[in-house]
Amino acid sequence: MLRSLIACALLAAAARAQQAQNPSPMVEHTRAHLRIKEQTPPGKREPLELGTLFIPAHTRPTTLLFFFHGGTWLPEVAAARNRMAVVTVQAGNGSGTYTRLFTDPARFPALLREAERKAHLRFPRVILGGWSAGCGAVRQILRSPAAYARTSAILLIDGVHTDYESGRPGPEESTLDGNNLEIWIQFFKDAIARRKAAIVTHTEIFPGTYASTTETADYLARELHLHPRAVLKWGPMGTQQLSEARAGRLLIMGFAGNSAPDHVDQLHSLPAYLRMLH
Repeated sequence: MLRSLIACALLAAAARAQQAQNPSPMVEHTRAHLRIKEQTPPGKREPLELGTLFIPAHTRPTTLLFFFHGGTWLPEVAAARNRMAVVTVQAGNGSGTYTRLFTDPARFPALLREAERKAHLRFPRVILGGWSAGCGAVRQILRSPAAYARTSAILLIDGVHTDYESGRPGPEESTLDGNNLEIWIQFFKDAIARRKAAIVTHTEIFPGTYASTTETADYLARELHLHPRAVLKWGPMGTQQLSEARAGRLLIMGFAGNSAPDHVDQLHSLPAYLRMLH
């Protein structure tokens, strides 16, 4: 009996140790969580060294989107609706998984060259986009000067996180580790100066063990001397927008919701966010 209790305790401790975050268990059911129907848009698909290139039928796109996390079909639908090509990349869970894909700074330029070769096109406009953990890939790619120079715009969907400086939140205003946010500040300054373009979205989801996208958005706004204003309006896919900060070609939008469906709402808003960028 004692041995059984000890085994149960060890299993419970192991489960707690594996917990990557400690989000709110709440789910709000009042607002509808609209979803795009899964579909396979017509076009050309080419496997790449990493990911898959999709070029919508009857288009000769001038924009190439690299989209990390969020599946294949939905970014393809979003690309087709916006008449752009897309490379979709799936690498599992956790931003670290996506970061490690591009620790070699030569990998992204090589991937871009491969995509252009197989498309028989040169894309004058390159967009890097990520949802959730996929934003880790965008951050790592931009640390390469060559990749940064080729990137025209970025789309960061509810995925800009960092650690707490003390390793834990609170008590009132948490102190964030700014090391993982420096590249965003650099790119956003270029967007404010209209040399680049950027859209950032965040929800009210609170992971608990690392900084939320709202906390990082507030931090970035302060560093850039921006003042987000409160708004109350419908966003894409029936989302509820609560805040907004604009400067030059930078747009930061905050949305209601602190549960998994709210997080997925952001992904299904991808076609609308691309339209805003495009």
